Amino acid sequence: MIELAPGLLLHPAHFSRAEQEALVEAIRAVVRAAPLFTPTMPRTGKPFTVRMTNCGPLGWVSDRDGGYRYQATHPATGAPWPAMPPALLDAWTQLGGFEAPPEACLVNFYAADARMGLHVDADEKEPRAPVLSISLGATCLFRYGGLKRTDRTKSVKLASGDVAVIGGESRFCYHGVDRLYPGTSTLVANDARINLTLRRVTPA
Repeated sequence: MIELAPGLLLHPAHFSRAEQEALVEAIRAVVRAAPLFTPTMPRTGKPFTVRMTNCGPLGWVSDRDGGYRYQATHPATGAPWPAMPPALLDAWTQLGGFEAPPEACLVNFYAADARMGLHVDADEKEPRAPVLSISLGATCLFRYGGLKRTDRTKSVKLASGDVAVIGGESRFCYHGVDRLYPGTSTLVANDARINLTLRRVTPA
């Protein structure tokens, strides 16, 4: 375990290759039940560069009219989100250090040219719970800073199987993904990356 900042912990290679492959298969089943969609920015309607879906009781969505929010159904199909794979619940138990289970797992699919700008995960009503971020596929350059957008940032590479825990003093730190590195993983086709983020949404 590496402490990148107070409360921001990196667990390199937490998932073995076999466990990663099993997770990808489980996420494929999630996507069959809850197809990937492209969220859009509040007010402007500008599309994200990542496609996403969710699993668990709640899912995070964003669109021009409704903004950022959690809801119990897929925005396109209206169906409930599929259940969270047990391996994700196990990771939360092992690494999360929080007494209540996660309620949402965001599945972000990064094509080779996708990015994620600096942002804060602040739509949850249980600030004591961390966010668990699981990397599958291509290595990315993860950038993180402080509690203000203008704070100095640092960067670290996240490889397939790594888990970052964003909690404690860093729970509301700004963070994002600047780029993906081609040729760094054969787990996901076309130099793509899957990022799974587990969140507790409601007060425990």
